[in-house]
Amino acid sequence: MSEDDFGIDMFKEPDGFYEAEKPHTTETHTMISGKALTLRLVGHSPLWGHLLFNAGRVISHYVEERADAIVNGKDVLELGAGAGAPSLVCALKGARTVVSTDYPDTELIENLRWNMDHCSLLPTLQNIHVEGYIWGNSPKDLLVHLGAKATRPGFDLILLSDLVFNHSEHTKLVKSIQQTLRRTPDAQALVFFTPHRTWLLQQDMKFFELAGRSGFEVRKVYQKAGEKVMFEEDKGVRAPQRNPEKYFVDANTKEQDEVLRRTVFGFELRWKELCCGGFV
Repeated sequence: MSEDDFGIDMFKEPDGFYEAEKPHTTETHTMISGKALTLRLVGHSPLWGHLLFNAGRVISHYVEERADAIVNGKDVLELGAGAGAPSLVCALKGARTVVSTDYPDTELIENLRWNMDHCSLLPTLQNIHVEGYIWGNSPKDLLVHLGAKATRPGFDLILLSDLVFNHSEHTKLVKSIQQTLRRTPDAQALVFFTPHRTWLLQQDMKFFELAGRSGFEVRKVYQKAGEKVMFEEDKGVRAPQRNPEKYFVDANTKEQDEVLRRTVFGFELRWKELCCGGFV
């Protein structure tokens, strides 16, 4: 007797076996100038590309406010760009070159490129490029976009928003900054983040300790609490996972935790030997 006798296919998955593909969503980022960027997000991504994080919005406003000094006429690299809001803002504010990158997942990169191609505010796409890039790998495919325009290799401004929660990737992220930040006194990497998992904040901050040991001067340049937390369903404070039985939070700690989960912190990294009494 075979499966045909029962009218079934033993190797066919039943209806609903696979989760249905989630459709794209859109978010709007309103610039300080009042211009609105409509950003398409992937339907879902284990790499969090389906969200527009508060840190991404804040760093976009930060560079927009200071565009004359740090963006206009500069070469900009964004790591872990997601939907690419900071990259688009830099392109709109006169960056000479913008290279917007994320993990080389086909859907993520195609969506990032779609946002660049469909931004009606951009007068031209000639100065903005999208690349898949794995942190810590050779940046030659990123640097090639600078061409002969750059008198020195590297980017004047590197943007990272909500990446330091990837604790296992700290070394690779710092290496990427070392490989791509132009060796001039004014060149800087801006690292903005929110401690969504407040019980791991010390682990987040180890990124900056590592950067300090890797040739960078680290300076906090921003701290502000927003109106609401990013993940409202998250209960917040908890004991370290290795000691779940010790979970206990008093009212004051809960309040402090909620504020932390609304807060965006921003840090600036510059070459220590150039910005602090060194010579070019």
